[in-house]
Amino acid sequence: MINQTQNAQGALTLKCPSCQKIVFWNDDYPFRPFCSDRCRLIDLGEWASENHRIAGEPAKPFSDFDEN
Repeated sequence: MINQTQNAQGALTLKCPSCQKIVFWNDDYPFRPFCSDRCRLIDLGEWASENHRIAGEPAKPFSDFDEN
């Protein structure tokens, strides 16, 4: 979950999901919601290594599906 707020000037701000640095939701941060490409790639690696998962029932193996 991404925490977001608005600062005194009305700009939307949030914390980078990887490092918790404040990110402004504008064109100065092209990797938003991440602060940088590095943090974006760290998060992608966490998903690829299955350290991040979406809760739910495990998916069926592809071989279990009918060919009908």
